[in-house]
Amino acid sequence: MTLDTLPRLPLAHLPTPLEPLPRLRAALQQEDPNRPVPRLLVKRDDQTGLASGGNKTRKLEYLLAQALAEGADTLLTVGAPQSNHCRQTAAAAAKTGLRCVLVLGGNAPRLEGGNLLLDRLLGAEILWAGEQDRLALLAEAAQAQAAAGHRPHIIPYGGSSPVGAAGYAVACQELLAQAAAAGWRVDHMAVASSSGGTQAGLAVGAWAAGFAGQIHGISIDRRADDYQPALAELATQTAGLLGAPHTFRPEEMIVHDAYLGGGYGVLGEAERAALRLLASSEGLLLDPVYTGRALAGLLDLIRQGRFAAEETVVFWHTGGLPALFAYADQLS
Repeated sequence: MTLDTLPRLPLAHLPTPLEPLPRLRAALQQEDPNRPVPRLLVKRDDQTGLASGGNKTRKLEYLLAQALAEGADTLLTVGAPQSNHCRQTAAAAAKTGLRCVLVLGGNAPRLEGGNLLLDRLLGAEILWAGEQDRLALLAEAAQAQAAAGHRPHIIPYGGSSPVGAAGYAVACQELLAQAAAAGWRVDHMAVASSSGGTQAGLAVGAWAAGFAGQIHGISIDRRADDYQPALAELATQTAGLLGAPHTFRPEEMIVHDAYLGGGYGVLGEAERAALRLLASSEGLLLDPVYTGRALAGLLDLIRQGRFAAEETVVFWHTGGLPALFAYADQLS
């Protein structure tokens, strides 16, 4: 069943590579020769190409097509100060000749590094929410843009609407086709999960493809009992939008919430260790907020013996490299 049915604006370098991680597997096996370690693959969505890439680019291909069809000349979205989503939205706006307004939580830092530096270079206007509610300020900013004669279009937080999640329904089928061509059977996928669009989209793509394995969302900032119903609802809406109606149940959404650490954006020892292990074993860099925490969770699941040695686990690398430099003092 093909799911690539919605209007789409090409922004990403696709397909992204699917690569084995033999040295990481060997390092884990060396820790305990008696522990089963599955075959490990990485789906390189850090290589989507838009202003250093990341998973949001796949979502923005559909979200930008929608915005342009509606005649928008200004994109607005919301995120944290080091938001990968905001950086990629600003890049998509620049690439398509649109204006961009970003509403970021908190107050402006003394030094604007990492994603913030790129936001500025990409020409985005930045509004700091301070103590205000970010979504309320986003709505006000859209009204102000309209009053000034512009045609604003709000891109949802994380790009996680049914339109945005469609990008990952299609991405799931891309991965499964790559694995089949290489002769690899995929048993599990693991992905950082926060705003929900990536995991929900993968669930839709997996269902449509008849994938018999499991999709593990490593929660970045939400408890499973709160998060699973929202994921199921988003997946259900996405499937309907794509002409593949299916009702997803909350209990079908696998969410691991034991890795929240000190909270969103707080770099702990688990993230540091995961970042260092992957960098030193495979020459592959993660970010401190999302993929660092997601790999830390996956490594813990492997060390618990949750996967068999003959199984294959795909880790979705969803990007975020620029944020790494904003945490230099905590990593050095």
